[in-house]
Amino acid sequence: KDLWKKMADLGWAGILVSEEFGGFNFGMMGIGGILEETGKTLTPSPLFSTGLLGASLLELSGNQVQKEEFLPQLVDGNLTTAFALEEGTHHAPHLIKTTAKKEGDFFILNGNKTFVLDGHSADKIIVAARTNGSIDDKSGISLFCINSDTVGMTVTRMSMLDSRNASQILFSNSKIPSDCLLGDLDNGYSTIEEVLERAQIGMAAEMLGNASQAFEITLNYLKERKQFGALIGSFQALKHRAAIMYSEIELTKSSVVGALNAVDEKSNDRARFASLAKFKSGETLHLISNESVQMHGGVGVTDEYDIGFFLKRARVAQQIFGSADYHLDRYATLSEY
Repeated sequence: KDLWKKMADLGWAGILVSEEFGGFNFGMMGIGGILEETGKTLTPSPLFSTGLLGASLLELSGNQVQKEEFLPQLVDGNLTTAFALEEGTHHAPHLIKTTAKKEGDFFILNGNKTFVLDGHSADKIIVAARTNGSIDDKSGISLFCINSDTVGMTVTRMSMLDSRNASQILFSNSKIPSDCLLGDLDNGYSTIEEVLERAQIGMAAEMLGNASQAFEITLNYLKERKQFGALIGSFQALKHRAAIMYSEIELTKSSVVGALNAVDEKSNDRARFASLAKFKSGETLHLISNESVQMHGGVGVTDEYDIGFFLKRARVAQQIFGSADYHLDRYATLSEY
């Protein structure tokens, strides 16, 4: 909490929030640069779940009253959020089984959410629930912003490979007031899609930071470690592999910058850019995290060297809101391939 308060004091929490509610409206390019830097240090913080996901969801779907109540608190670092969307083992944003049934002035929530980032520590949980239609319909999904102490909601903190925070949330006849509804009833999926694209691009920026720093650490190690009486960085095979890593990082930078710009410029190709950035950053980080650990040798898998932590983070980050395979297929579909 102390670290998050310092980040908020620097203005990070309000980058995507409009000035009307105390934010800075600095856009995705602004938060993307910070996420890249936090990726270099593997910083665990609510910046992604609150500063990107929460701020975007409230900005895009909240009514005036909700924005005036929640956004200033978020900007000041006094309110954190978590987005309860996923329900299965793979990213499938429109497959929503969790239901919200209207009963008078309340909704009754039932269902199960998995892989809720920072779900155990958030002050507000933003839930995607089905209010109409069948489980695979994109229509009939609504968003609700509820308190973390809601009766009938059970939050279980999960231990992730990268030691970050994720939770499972179970709703059992959770009774929530109707004014918790964010946006229009049955029409939340369009907001979810836009927020997910921001999230995918933001995660791609963080993954670029992960890959860049892992490469830098490895490059320094190649210049220091001696084997057979010579620096291992002088071996031609390792030079070739390092050159490939460098080239992939440069390609990833272009895809991430293009995607960040696409959001800020309201490009019609935003969806394609988002999938391209998440795909490319996932492929690059997978390659570099593997190569980095291998080039370090046995010490690469010990906690005494930082490089192993980058590999652990890579494996989780690659799956957040869609793997490389998911986004390759999505890119092809959006391109009418």
